[in-house]
Amino acid sequence: MENWKTKTLIIGALLGAISGAVAAYIIIQRAEENQQTPKLSAGDGVKVGLGVLGVLRLLSDVGTQRK
Repeated sequence: MENWKTKTLIIGALLGAISGAVAAYIIIQRAEENQQTPKLSAGDGVKVGLGVLGVLRLLSDVGTQRK
């Protein structure tokens, strides 16, 4: 019965790793186009963090039913 939990955790971890690798690839491509090393400012870090929190909030609402 607990097998679905393991599968869900593994799939989530794989999707997170893949999306992180794609994001890093995009950053590398843009840095090469501009011929600069990528720099992440504090404001950019806050934007990324809030974006991730927004996605996690959306995912947490997927399993809930609204009445």
